[in-house]
Amino acid sequence: MPSLTVTSSVSPLRLSPADAIALLKPRVMSLVVFTGAIGLFIAPTHLAAWRALAAIACIALGAGAAGSINMWFDADIDAVMQRTRRRPIPAGRVHPTTALVYGCVLSVLAVLAMGLATNWVAAAWLAGSIGFYVLIYTMWLKRSTPQNIVIGGAAGAFPPIIGWAAATGQVGLLPVLLFAITFFWTPPHFWALSLYACQDYARARVPMLPVTNGARSTRRHILAYTLLLLPVSLVPTLAGVAGPVFGLGALGLGLGFIVLAWRVLTDRQDADGVSLTGDRPARLTFRYSLFYLSAIFALVAIDRWLG
Repeated sequence: MPSLTVTSSVSPLRLSPADAIALLKPRVMSLVVFTGAIGLFIAPTHLAAWRALAAIACIALGAGAAGSINMWFDADIDAVMQRTRRRPIPAGRVHPTTALVYGCVLSVLAVLAMGLATNWVAAAWLAGSIGFYVLIYTMWLKRSTPQNIVIGGAAGAFPPIIGWAAATGQVGLLPVLLFAITFFWTPPHFWALSLYACQDYARARVPMLPVTNGARSTRRHILAYTLLLLPVSLVPTLAGVAGPVFGLGALGLGLGFIVLAWRVLTDRQDADGVSLTGDRPARLTFRYSLFYLSAIFALVAIDRWLG
């Protein structure tokens, strides 16, 4: 495995509380937990409070477990990238095998606990999301194709389906549409980041779109996906599973995303499409994309609460 090229003198039995948390990728986990909790909240069937809290904890644990296995597999990449080299494994604080075992154990515990606390449909979706992120995205797509984020975007889109399934034991139209919104949101979100982290990805030989196709092509792709995202985000209202509050909010948020993507496209660039302004529009678009997804899910919860 690629991570085996990273040598470590630290004991496999050593894992401090701080590193145990860091391996779970808490920033990524927070967004996963939020979207999963919204899926649980908007479901037509409500769980007892302890079951709902258990479901959210299982989603968090599953996301963190996948993050730990990702850090094990990608340790060689993390070691050469500026923004990831301080992670526990490349920094020499955690042995790679420790991260792998830790992630695998937490994965099994999360799936079993979800099945016992709620139902096995939700547990199966949770297991599928962990498997997709680890096997399909991390171990296959990330290193093999510039479309890694496009297809791999499904990995982070599962939580609302898992939350809904935890409450109902089945999957409904609304969480599937939220899955679609997250799926189309992921490429412009990550490509905006990759524009100003391009040198990092190139050093690590990760075939992100700016590395393989150039910055100019990436800018066009960001705009194209934000244009696609807008009609997709309006489908819940048009299909009658969300109300006008959500529809109007999604319209405004989507138009804002498009404006920022247009600024990324028209940013002052050299002949190769490299920004002459320090990629300020790309950085702003990345930050806005985080706000966008949080706001979309907050809107669907408010819309359901009102209606």
